[in-house]
Amino acid sequence: MRDNGAVPDTPSSPLAAAVDLARAAAEETAGDPGVIGEHLGVGSDQTLDPVLGEASTHSFASSLPGYVGWFWAVTIARAAGEETVTVDEVVLLPGDQALLAPAWVPWHERLRPGDLSVGDVLPNTEDDPRLVPAYTTDDDAADDLEARAVAQEIGLGRERVLSREGRSGALTRWNEGEFGPRSPMARHAPGHCGTCGFFLPLAGSLRGAAGACGNAYAPADGRVVTVDYGCGAHSQASLVVQEATEVVHSARYDTSDFDLI
Repeated sequence: MRDNGAVPDTPSSPLAAAVDLARAAAEETAGDPGVIGEHLGVGSDQTLDPVLGEASTHSFASSLPGYVGWFWAVTIARAAGEETVTVDEVVLLPGDQALLAPAWVPWHERLRPGDLSVGDVLPNTEDDPRLVPAYTTDDDAADDLEARAVAQEIGLGRERVLSREGRSGALTRWNEGEFGPRSPMARHAPGHCGTCGFFLPLAGSLRGAAGACGNAYAPADGRVVTVDYGCGAHSQASLVVQEATEVVHSARYDTSDFDLI
């Protein structure tokens, strides 16, 4: 008998003896008598007051394809003062060794970087720790309609901006990514982005930590890079001091577009 926390009925109980009734109900619900296996036992679900009566549950092994370790549970009942036993409920339940699907996880929590495609929409939750109200330090102000109206009127623009946690998370990803200081390109670069003329620093608190690359020939062109990233397209990489080998003593003019008179 499967241990479901119920107290076994005595063999003399009409509910415990109604195995055939419970099996017939399970076969009718399943639609195929072949998927109803051996009788696993019966447990007393509850003993109600003298007015309502009592109920018990019979368990049957299941051979239903795709439901390994599951069992059929048939609850039968008898009203107080009555001898007739009736079927109350038939369900298929997972046992201790049942194969179960993984716990459901919301889509926005399953999403990984790169999963978002054209037309997809990823709404942020109101309690997203990466965002805070832009116009106040009070988190509850995001629900204040009057505060929103004032913020829009005075030109503060965005209702929410990155929180300290959000900025820290972004910087961590950038440091560990392809355009961070530990990438192979950065380790063999002649200089860091922070000293490059093509480096466009970010505004705000991340100005000293990251920026965008503006060099069309660099692998990170248009990407966010850390200040200590670098590549071979550094603005100073080809700056070599050469001594003049020729001194010009007379003025030279380009006469290709006009005639000398």
